[in-house]
Amino acid sequence: MNQKRILKTIGCFLLMTLTVFTCISPVFGDTPIRAVMNFVDDDAEISVAATVGAEEFLPYRREEVRGLSVIPGGMAFGTKYRTDGLLVVGFSNLSMGQNPAETAGIRQKDYILACNGESLSDAARLSELVAESEGKTLYLTCRRAGKKFTAKVQPEKNPADGSYQIGLLLQDSGAGIGTVTFILPGSLVFAGLGHGICDADTGTLIPMQSGVVQNVTIHDVKKGTAGDPGELKGYFDPGVVGTLFGNATCGVWGIYDRLPADAGKAIPVGLRDEVKEGEATILCTTSEEGVKEYRVQISSISRGETGSKCFMIKVIDPELLEATGGIVQGMSGSPILQDGKLVGAVTHVLINEPTTGYGIFIENMLTHLPLVEKDRAAA
Repeated sequence: MNQKRILKTIGCFLLMTLTVFTCISPVFGDTPIRAVMNFVDDDAEISVAATVGAEEFLPYRREEVRGLSVIPGGMAFGTKYRTDGLLVVGFSNLSMGQNPAETAGIRQKDYILACNGESLSDAARLSELVAESEGKTLYLTCRRAGKKFTAKVQPEKNPADGSYQIGLLLQDSGAGIGTVTFILPGSLVFAGLGHGICDADTGTLIPMQSGVVQNVTIHDVKKGTAGDPGELKGYFDPGVVGTLFGNATCGVWGIYDRLPADAGKAIPVGLRDEVKEGEATILCTTSEEGVKEYRVQISSISRGETGSKCFMIKVIDPELLEATGGIVQGMSGSPILQDGKLVGAVTHVLINEPTTGYGIFIENMLTHLPLVEKDRAAA
């Protein structure tokens, strides 16, 4: 994974990240599939996205999945999101040799939710409050492992420039690209990735406040080799095309403003007991030519698996092998088709065997996320 981090030395030392989707696997030897990107529309306002509350959605029950039809994806998508709170990614010791935030009990991976009762969604706002504090105690509402607590932080004056600081490195937003797995006809709700957007160090899901969806143009591919997973390279197209509203262990969910131009026809969903060892195909985007279909082989099916590693897939298509070397970062979420049904999505690649990776049952994406189309929830 390539990351670009921009350090701003103001007030509480802001750390903004423009990063790829991250989800570190607990299993050695494989990696979730991510991608790198260039930004051409960095001014898109995340806050203008219409946020969809998770409480308006319900999970599919297994009996509801049977007979369901969805539009298969394969198109690349990008998202820019704001975290639910300010993520503490590190500390910066001040010239006096101590760190006010760390002394107050704040730790790396905590989320700062509010300062003196004011909710925070922008690290720059906390920097302003620190600068304006004149050294008075700040009461920071924080969250750690799902539990809230209050930290009393005493800003200290930096002798170098006279500014008040608390010595925090913070992240309040991120961005990345992946592949759409399917779209629900009518509602334009879509799912992608097959795994969640997670913290790179801990592998835990990143809580999100809001996010926008943008189209992505793939312009290059770094081929995968043993020990060095390849990656798709692309850039965000101008303009917002939808909203991201869900991040969970079996994928991310969003809703398009309109049906993508390259969307195909709806096909039935195949349950886990319908997946079989043998040949299948995947849909993915590896160039500016758009979505194409490639041959893969399914093996080692674990029918009781409820996570994102349900079976093995091996790329056998000569064209895809020539273009990418197999499965590369950025293909996460690529739909897997077998016998005319959507049965799963690509999720991981084996680091030392780039032709091979894991797939998730499509059933898991539908039944293990607390998010489904609004019309059904209201019924």
